Amino acid sequence: MDSLLPAFSNKPTEEQQPPAPLLRFAAHFFSIIFHPLLISAYVIAFLIFLHPLAFVGVDEHTRTLRMLSTLLFTVIYPGITILIAWRLKLVRSLALHNMQDRIVGFLVAMFFYWWTWNVFRNLSDIPPVAVHFALGSFLAICGGWMCNIFFKISMHALAVGGLCAFFIIFGMHDPFATGLYISVSVLIAGIVCSSRMLLNAHKAFEIIMGLLVGVIGQMAGWVF
Repeated sequence: MDSLLPAFSNKPTEEQQPPAPLLRFAAHFFSIIFHPLLISAYVIAFLIFLHPLAFVGVDEHTRTLRMLSTLLFTVIYPGITILIAWRLKLVRSLALHNMQDRIVGFLVAMFFYWWTWNVFRNLSDIPPVAVHFALGSFLAICGGWMCNIFFKISMHALAVGGLCAFFIIFGMHDPFATGLYISVSVLIAGIVCSSRMLLNAHKAFEIIMGLLVGVIGQMAGWVF
């Protein structure tokens, strides 16, 4: 079975050659700019500043405030909390390499993403599509936390899986859908997952499960 599914095996591949330095640099670069904490900010920025209908009727000042609040609650506050946890030695690494560290990371993200969704759903100027996305992100994080109890799951794959699922579902309901942003989201997911595999950060199973949980989270977010 190991010979049939080498990518899913935990045994090291003896003849595997390390990737070229340029490829490793590119993999690190894409892993950083598409960090899991940044994905939500990218989506909300798209809805606020690029989509012609999502925030129609909302003035520029309010749009900017909503973008800043998204950055605070989905990027800055979680990042600072993880930094404090690292300084207090609650986690061994800021990169959250092992399953024990990721428990803390998931719990931190769960709190702030729940707060983001709770705020969004109570603001009259936030469109339903943004509320659905915030809920889907929170549910995906919850699913990732539960999976992390049993095995290491890719946070990057979780985020880009949710990204793809959101844009595919949104495209089915969006009168301005062109397929471009769906294609871009799929391309980003492919690049990010390939980068994580190239860096040997995850096995194929961990990547696939991350994608699957991210997709299921966004689907559930649209249902509820």
